[in-house]
Amino acid sequence: MQSIKEKIVPGKELFFMGFPVLINSGNWDSTTFLFRVNLGEVGPVMKLGFFYACFMLVFVTSAMAQPANDYVPSETVMASLETVVQTYKAVGTVKPKSETSIESEVRAQVKAVHVQAGDRVEKGDLLVSLDDRQAASRLDGARASLNSAIANRQQAIQGVTAAEAAFNEAKLQYERIRGYYSSNAATKQELEGAESSFIQAKAALKRSQEALAAADSGIRQAREFVAEVKVGADFSRVISPVTGEVIRCMVEPGDLAMPGKPLVALRTESGFRMEAHVREGLIHKVRPGMILKAEITTLGLTCDAEIEEIIPYADPETRSFLVKALLPVMDGLYPGMYGKLLIPDGDREVVLLPMKAVIHTGQLELVMVKLKDSWQLRYIKTGKHSGDMVEVLSGLAGDETVGVGGLN
Repeated sequence: MQSIKEKIVPGKELFFMGFPVLINSGNWDSTTFLFRVNLGEVGPVMKLGFFYACFMLVFVTSAMAQPANDYVPSETVMASLETVVQTYKAVGTVKPKSETSIESEVRAQVKAVHVQAGDRVEKGDLLVSLDDRQAASRLDGARASLNSAIANRQQAIQGVTAAEAAFNEAKLQYERIRGYYSSNAATKQELEGAESSFIQAKAALKRSQEALAAADSGIRQAREFVAEVKVGADFSRVISPVTGEVIRCMVEPGDLAMPGKPLVALRTESGFRMEAHVREGLIHKVRPGMILKAEITTLGLTCDAEIEEIIPYADPETRSFLVKALLPVMDGLYPGMYGKLLIPDGDREVVLLPMKAVIHTGQLELVMVKLKDSWQLRYIKTGKHSGDMVEVLSGLAGDETVGVGGLN
């Protein structure tokens, strides 16, 4: 009390409930004190607020100080001391359970986008059309090369036919002259001439056959080139490889598509999961298959979430691990929504009280506590809410009987 007397002296300006007051005079006894204040420089609104604050302070203090013998509650509840699991809320994002990014295989300009977010597509549906003029030009050139190779083969076949005929004739002539020569009916010069013509015809036949083989090889290469160019031309039509739902379209007509640049994102399976970053100090308390609670803030819902995967690598910047948890199917849930994954972080004892027993007077929170033969109005401070229960941080110790209703 002496320390308070030293601070509250006449002529000193203080602040009460946020209002500046000037001490004019004071009167102390052993337990109470009386002082007068100067409100001359305070506006009318602040004066009214000041008197209201004083009234509430006096009302609540007097009500709390004296038991209420005539209070009759409509019902009673118990303030219980409970052991609850303390949780850490890891910030997360709702993402599709399975997502596929569709990219272009060639570098080309986007000609048309045939889908939009939310569309359902089947395997083989056309998603994006690319500019195919360059691919069409290459395909025309490849087909022209194939036609040229086919024409060369026709010429090679004709050359082989002619070479075979010349070879057969030269062979017959050589065998006939050789027979004549053995019977002295032909000269050695005639034999040598026939032999030379046979050897030349044989070499010509071999060259024509090699030309035909080269023509066949040219046709095979030309056909392979046509097929390759045709595949490249087909790349101008970006087809859905799976059945799913379009999540995002990342390009517009006129954009430049290239390998490695996503064009469309598809959700290929029904269902979602939450990807949350759990600080490294708690990662040992999380394991695959564990069922945790997840909060979807936008929907105001709390649901079960099964841990599906834990990325075994800590982010060196945030000092956290990426945890993926499966979410149940629910209406109104979309990719990208904000949520929280509740990680258990030990137990603690708290006083829990039904919210209906708390009396709200302005910013004050009060309860009617039963004494032996009476009731007492008591000031409390509440904390977290869980369903219809609220945590009492101060004012109650547990096992108290609290009245509900019965007050005007």
